[in-house]
Amino acid sequence: MEITIGVRDLPREITLDSEQTPEEVAAAVRTGLAGDVLELIDQRGRTIMVPTAAVGYVEIGAETRGRVGFSSL
Repeated sequence: MEITIGVRDLPREITLDSEQTPEEVAAAVRTGLAGDVLELIDQRGRTIMVPTAAVGYVEIGAETRGRVGFSSL
C-alpha cells in the first residue's frame, strides 16, 4: 500500500510503500499526530520520522491486490 505525506513548506511529498493494512497505518498516524513525531516503517524496514508540526497531510492508498486469471483479447 502506498502512503504519501505532505510536508509543509516543501514542494515534494514523502512517498513510501508499507505492508501494513490501511487500518494499521491510520492508527499509527493518529498516534503519531497526537505526539511530537509521526513515525512509519516502510516495507524495506526503514523508519520514516516527520515532526508533526511539519505534517500537512497524510494520504493512505488502498491495498493493491494482484489479479488472478486470464483475459481474452
